[in-house]
Amino acid sequence: MSTARSLPGAAIRAAATISPRAGAAVAMPFFAHVAKPRPVHTDDAPTMSLARRRTLRIPGIDRRGVDVAVYEWGRGPRTIVLSHGWLGRASQLSALVREFTAEGYRVVAFDGPAHGDSAGRRMYLVDWLDVFADLQQRHGRFDAVVGHSFGGLAALVGVAGGVEADRVVTISALADADEILRGFQRMMGCSDAVIARLRERFAARYFPGDPDPFAWLSAVRRPLPDGIPLLVVHDRGDRFVPFGESVRIAAANPAAHVMPTTGLGHNRILAADAVLDAVVEFVTTDASSPAPSRAPVPPTVAAPARVAEAVVAG
Repeated sequence: MSTARSLPGAAIRAAATISPRAGAAVAMPFFAHVAKPRPVHTDDAPTMSLARRRTLRIPGIDRRGVDVAVYEWGRGPRTIVLSHGWLGRASQLSALVREFTAEGYRVVAFDGPAHGDSAGRRMYLVDWLDVFADLQQRHGRFDAVVGHSFGGLAALVGVAGGVEADRVVTISALADADEILRGFQRMMGCSDAVIARLRERFAARYFPGDPDPFAWLSAVRRPLPDGIPLLVVHDRGDRFVPFGESVRIAAANPAAHVMPTTGLGHNRILAADAVLDAVVEFVTTDASSPAPSRAPVPPTVAAPARVAEAVVAG
């Protein structure tokens, strides 16, 4: 564990010896705080240089307003929205940008608050939902929302909550916001009691009047509407988001097509040929008649049991 993570963890655990509430009070400033943004990888820079860029302003987690960088490639009426994950940025999805623009889509991506070139140092799931709302107003119904990790959960929650999209693809996604708390707990090494108090404190501060906001920030407790095709991609050896999260997503959405992979981890999966092919085919199949009530159309890689396996050494 890095010093940046071990010092807050030690402070939280020390405060927790007084009481779980004291530990939660110390933990609160670190939860939803985002470290320094990662740089654009050299392999992704050419794609990012071709983007049309604009800035939109959303309320932000503190509801004080925050500027978000938005990127757009391609033109035309068919729109794909790409949603990156925690500590990620839009540039990580460059391979998908290239694939979809080659298919004639308009592709829109963004850097969430405190990520990439966007402002702020804190963010949460509702920020992604606010971005989706702005993009929907500008572009209308989406042909698909493709989300990675935290951004996959945001895609599921957004479409379940009314964002209009014909299809959803998740890659290495979380099943609910409680997994964010569990991940924070693993990182900081704090107790269940501290996390329970942190959950209460976070809800009271950012969702006053809502007794359990985590109930609707969940792809398990709030599945997609019937008729929205879903492709779930996840690597069995993912060390950051357990593969079991996608099992939970699929269980809550029985029509979902599941594509497990091996050897791709949490991030390399975004540029793997087998994954790119499956995602593009899933989105483009029958794209000429994207009625939201139609039956899900599996990618050609899907086996009869709706499960495909992409195996990549390393």
